[in-house]
Amino acid sequence: MFEIGFLNVAWWAPVLYFAISGHLTNVSTTIFLHRAMTHRGVQLHGLASFPMRLWLWLSTGIVTREWVACHRRHHAFADKEGDPHSPVLEGLASIVFGGWMHYRKAIKDPELLEKYGKDTPDDWWERNVFAARSYTGVFILLTLNIWMFGWAWGAGVWFGQILWMPILGGLVNGVGHAWGYTNFSIKDSSKNFFPFGLLLGGEELHNNHHADPRSARFRRRWFEFDVGWVYITLFSWIGLAEVKHAAK
Repeated sequence: MFEIGFLNVAWWAPVLYFAISGHLTNVSTTIFLHRAMTHRGVQLHGLASFPMRLWLWLSTGIVTREWVACHRRHHAFADKEGDPHSPVLEGLASIVFGGWMHYRKAIKDPELLEKYGKDTPDDWWERNVFAARSYTGVFILLTLNIWMFGWAWGAGVWFGQILWMPILGGLVNGVGHAWGYTNFSIKDSSKNFFPFGLLLGGEELHNNHHADPRSARFRRRWFEFDVGWVYITLFSWIGLAEVKHAAK
């Protein structure tokens, strides 16, 4: 018989689920959206990329082509007029707390999508599910959460999952261009703000990334930790990833 909240046996169960799901969102974002799709530093086997696409559809509603186009534009105009989310231009608070709105504004530009959104998935799943019904996934996830943890915990966890990407994206795009240290002198204001590797998937090594955007490995110094690179290495060992470029 169908029961509501069949996993709601203790408070730690939904909390643990939330932490794991947030980590999955980070990993899917940094490996699939960022390093594979945007910069082509790594090529993923379908057995690795499809679960990431599916999870991002469920947990964020992000359309791959839109995210890729926005991020490529960011690199083309980093901290200059035309950058869709620069704290140098818009202010740190605006990007940290309102970065999602800047992203939504940017992807409404058809010219941005046409110029910077090339070579992204265009298969049946993308055309008929992931892009065509981009927000259906998040409501499926809400239903699953309520089924597992009940109305209160299920809805609460879901709300946190929906906010996860905008908050962490705001941190990377905001703090990553405002505060931290640099390993490389480049034309933008990107910074590394170590040590949040487990939380941000390696994306906090932002100056390293901007110094060589195509590199699938963000770590440069002995004390830096790039959890995204750890997963890519594991995937490559079992034939689910092929590294195209990794800076030393």
